[in-house]
Amino acid sequence: MGDPVRYRLLAATGVLALAAGLTACGSSSPSTGSSGGADPGTAGSGTAPAKLTVWVMRDSFSDALLDRFAAGYRKDHPGVTLDIQIQEWDGIGQKVTSGLASNDAPDVIEVGNTQVAEYAASGGVRDLTDKIADLGGADWLPGLAEPGKIDGHQYGIPWYAANRVVIYNKDLFAKAGIAAPPRTRDEWITATGRLDKGGDQGIYLAGQNWYTLAGFIWDEGGDLAVKEGDTWKGALDTPQALAGMDFYKKLQALGDGPKDSDEANPPQIDVFAKGDVAQLIATPGAAVAIEKANPKLAGRLGFFPIPGKTADRPGAVFTGGSDLIIPEASRNPEAAYEVVKALAGEKFQLDMAKEMSYVPNRVSLGSALSGSEGTAAMAAGAANGHATPNSPNWAAVEAKNVIKEFMTKALTSGDPAAEARAASQTIATILNTKS
Repeated sequence: MGDPVRYRLLAATGVLALAAGLTACGSSSPSTGSSGGADPGTAGSGTAPAKLTVWVMRDSFSDALLDRFAAGYRKDHPGVTLDIQIQEWDGIGQKVTSGLASNDAPDVIEVGNTQVAEYAASGGVRDLTDKIADLGGADWLPGLAEPGKIDGHQYGIPWYAANRVVIYNKDLFAKAGIAAPPRTRDEWITATGRLDKGGDQGIYLAGQNWYTLAGFIWDEGGDLAVKEGDTWKGALDTPQALAGMDFYKKLQALGDGPKDSDEANPPQIDVFAKGDVAQLIATPGAAVAIEKANPKLAGRLGFFPIPGKTADRPGAVFTGGSDLIIPEASRNPEAAYEVVKALAGEKFQLDMAKEMSYVPNRVSLGSALSGSEGTAAMAAGAANGHATPNSPNWAAVEAKNVIKEFMTKALTSGDPAAEARAASQTIATILNTKS
């Protein structure tokens, strides 16, 4: 259903939004100060005042940011009342599905970017393909925009993103005589080998960190699964995917990460906080938790984009984040679109980037994060962002841990290719199952 950090661990310096696990019936509650009564008047294009309900996930934004948006929107659209309701991640899938099918649907909903295909398959999400140009779609981050586009139709509008970077211990880099972060995969392996000495781990990388593996596979030109006509095929057994797995194996061996668990078991933040690990792959917000666990590391952490095969392009990364959708059952679809346009627009995106340290939805706005080393590294990587296969059934692949189990077998078995073929067959069976 989405990133195992539950689309969170997205906040970098300043705000730490941790939601354990990555996403279905929490009750909603209006965000304080975000509703406000509107002056009587006409809605953006209609003839009667519009009251719009907007669902936003808990911990996505600070109250202050939502309050500023609501106040500004009320001023610019005096005929519209916004009721911004905060939703819980627990149970949100079923709640959104029910909302899309109801006669009293919300008007705008924040959804995890990898969930759009599942919701669009229900037929209850408004097609916004004709709005792409008006929303500046040519400038959208590819990895954030792609999950919202199903069979050539844009249902989800990219809202904000986050992706993994390399967090490193500056003291251990200096101890190993490494003056600057690596920029290519070869440099990364060489540097990590130098760091993996004298009781220190060159990197902590659990054996089942499959979002990281996906980046290596994409760098090789491969994918996790591909669609040929109307049929899905698992792609872990392609030469490109096997090359990505081979690089993962080399990197993972330069540390003591377990081969049979993911980054949550044990929590990789706790491992890194001990001070003897040189590198960790995570979103920049993890640094806040690391420093909280070990205050001695405050100011000693650095960040760089995951290196690519060549120095001119950072490594591919999974782009986690959220999209905005408009239910077909919205009673005010045109007014709802104006809310989406404002939330996806430059003014809100810049305010959001400054307050929350998220990556804006547009490539050209990445410079807004240049003031923070961690978020600047994240923005650089976001330019080479990708998404998981765009199938309503992809959530079932994640739920069954198909890729995680393959990775453990590939790291411990003498025949990774055979394990990849078996995993690819399982992925194909799941993706081709009719609901």
